[in-house]
Amino acid sequence: MIAGVVAAFVAGTAYVALKEQPATDDVGRWTGLPQSAPSVAASSASDEAPFAVPADGSAPDPFAALNPTYSGTPTRLMVKAIGVDTPLETLRLGPDGALTPPKDFAKAGFYSGGTLPGDTGPAVVAGHVDSKRGPAVFYKLREMQKGDRIEVVRGAKTITFTVTSTAWYPKSKFPTDRVYAPTPDRQLRLITCGGVFDHSLRSYKDNLVIYAVAG
Repeated sequence: MIAGVVAAFVAGTAYVALKEQPATDDVGRWTGLPQSAPSVAASSASDEAPFAVPADGSAPDPFAALNPTYSGTPTRLMVKAIGVDTPLETLRLGPDGALTPPKDFAKAGFYSGGTLPGDTGPAVVAGHVDSKRGPAVFYKLREMQKGDRIEVVRGAKTITFTVTSTAWYPKSKFPTDRVYAPTPDRQLRLITCGGVFDHSLRSYKDNLVIYAVAG
């Protein structure tokens, strides 16, 4: 369970916005294409990450059948809609209590200390949006739409998730409860940076979160 432990690049015991690596020549300086994001562009309430059972109780009991069981760690992420096919690095908390970002800008990474993709709860996969050299693994994440499929390979099995909503959040007002609250079903969060680039801080001001549910 990741609640109270990690954000997509988290600090201490509270979720925070996506943390970027210390300023280097490679981090977040590429501006060949615009990073357009609404200033307060969260999804509408009807598109927020769903739970298995709506408030009116109209959906079937998600616990009526046992979920598939998975062993081992996730090794690959595939998103056909945006051309992503990447090995997954293992991300852990650093000495400062923050999740270390992927070392390779061309790879995404999963938080190994939280929910793993395929288990009940919100699993977290994070990746860079760009570097000074060009687009990184999650550069096209902003093009994803509701209904797109995400596949995660774990062990000898492939787990399919369906995108339910996307949302932009200012890092200064990151909605930790909405993004990381425990869920009764198997969910996935893909997270990267974006929006306006702050040249003084060498960091993007916003986070993009893709919400998806297994199935």
